[in-house]
Amino acid sequence: MKQYPADFWNERYAEKEYVYGTQPNVFFKEQLDQLAAGKVLLPAEGEGRNAVYAALQGWDVVAFDISTSGKEKFMQLSEKQKVNVDYQITSVLNFKTDIQFNAIGFCYAHFPIEIRKEAFQHLLKFLKLNGKVIFEAFAKAQLGKPSGGPKNIEMLFSIEEIETEFAGLKFEQLREETITLSEGNYHKGEAEVIRFVGIKQ
Repeated sequence: MKQYPADFWNERYAEKEYVYGTQPNVFFKEQLDQLAAGKVLLPAEGEGRNAVYAALQGWDVVAFDISTSGKEKFMQLSEKQKVNVDYQITSVLNFKTDIQFNAIGFCYAHFPIEIRKEAFQHLLKFLKLNGKVIFEAFAKAQLGKPSGGPKNIEMLFSIEEIETEFAGLKFEQLREETITLSEGNYHKGEAEVIRFVGIKQ
């Protein structure tokens, strides 16, 4: 089973271009813009497009990823935009902080199936009561489409898996839909995704 280790992401992010673009994810931006700025956590943040956007909107941002080359690209983008973000290199289960966040943004955080529920529940511990989760990732129906995502169906999501793996949330919205992605060279074209906004109960 291909788990996309750090070497995979380091090689991808070593490309000159921002492989998923420099603009924030559309759904993340739409939902974040409805919230009062506070503290936000961005796991698996890659080249940092969502972190930079959140910081520009006045959020106190903590982000992490396993990729050192992803962080290097983020540093270039953050310096250009003149924002400060606490960007850490760590695996998801090793992430630790004393901060309680107002929001967590998951944008295409496809963790290995063996740790996925544990990973999400681990990160929810750092979310305040009534804090929000903003989530977009590829649905199982994405398998075989050329617009991006893991090639292993187990790493894709179903509505039922979301409900189980994010136990403890009240879903304000949760849906599977067909969208058109335009995020750099690797997220481009018609795609099947799951989007949700949840509140920690």
